[in-house]
Amino acid sequence: MRRVREVIVVEGRYDKNTVLQAVDGTIIETAGFGIFSDGEKIALLRKLAEKRGLVILTDSDGAGFFIRGRLRGLLNGIDVKQAYIPDIKGRERRKVSASKEGKLGVEGMDKAVIIKALEHAGATFEDEDQAAERVERITKADMYAKGLAGGAMSAQNRRALSKHLGLPERLSANGLLDVLNILYTREAFLEIDFI
Repeated sequence: MRRVREVIVVEGRYDKNTVLQAVDGTIIETAGFGIFSDGEKIALLRKLAEKRGLVILTDSDGAGFFIRGRLRGLLNGIDVKQAYIPDIKGRERRKVSASKEGKLGVEGMDKAVIIKALEHAGATFEDEDQAAERVERITKADMYAKGLAGGAMSAQNRRALSKHLGLPERLSANGLLDVLNILYTREAFLEIDFI
């Protein structure tokens, strides 16, 4: 599976699941229009965009274009790549009826369509040689050793670390791991003292 260097922004969890079946990478959900009232998530997107770049991949309906446009405005001054899916009539399998506009969203797209949309947007696909050159990644074992996963105090410790680093406090263990691997080397992470 090809790995995308940039962080991919999608509308919801079903979109995220579909994209993860097509490519490997960090994917952040907007929770639809919920992103606009979540200053922490906007600040996180700004940090991630400055470090790795950002690709916005929303549905091709009116709501998707509204979210895309507002995000572009909120991230003003940061180079954001735009990935577009084609207008395809239909409905997603999990839904009883088609969307208001009758178009498939990101979750209804085939893997090949997702990859093509990302390629056309100029997303950076890392090949195996680039992956081998990457620095050592932070692992779940590292998080466990720091008390950030698997223990009674892990959620509290994650909140403390997130606050210390200026990240959203509600990140899950996996979400925090993804963000840490973008913003820090393993060596820098192991040196962080937050308690």
